[in-house]
Amino acid sequence: MPKIVDPAERRQAVADAVLRVAAREGLEHASLRNVAEEAGLAVGSVRHYFAGGSELMIFAMGELAHRIEARVRVHAAVLLDPASAGTDRRERTVRLLAETLPLDAERREESALWLSFVTAARTRPDLRPRAAEMQAGLDDLVRRVLTESERAGGLAPGLDLGVETRRLSALLDGLTLQAVQHPDLVGPDELRTVLRRHLDTLAAPAS
Repeated sequence: MPKIVDPAERRQAVADAVLRVAAREGLEHASLRNVAEEAGLAVGSVRHYFAGGSELMIFAMGELAHRIEARVRVHAAVLLDPASAGTDRRERTVRLLAETLPLDAERREESALWLSFVTAARTRPDLRPRAAEMQAGLDDLVRRVLTESERAGGLAPGLDLGVETRRLSALLDGLTLQAVQHPDLVGPDELRTVLRRHLDTLAAPAS
């Protein structure tokens, strides 16, 4: 009997091949032919699941976002629960936001891929909606963290949450860029230290 292929699994396998090629050789080398070879498929098989390179890139961007979201969700389930309380809220906040930073080889690769897609979207209109969606997801995460911290009394009074959301989101983006470009100069400990120091500037004064 012919082997039954699960379309969702095959699309996932192809997207994973895109990310491997892009991480190893650069996004510009993630052509249909190279991706098909990486996935162990014929180009025609890839075209069966994706109409073209644009659709494939957009899908791969989504898969990358899902990887990061899956890790973040573990921490968010606790920290963003309105019933959550305790003296370790600050450290849980650090752990949650640090999941978006290149703290190890896996996250450094994901961060480099994310930056590659965002850069490509600047000159590729087809990628812009997904790139904007990925940025909006980060902004929403930061906004929810700050909103919950404010609800719990952990933020200094009078802060503009819109401005602070943008400041913290920009900090995470900047740290990611520096750590990807200069991993020997900006290591995991420094990333966490800078993040903690920034959160300290937002904290409510000790009573």
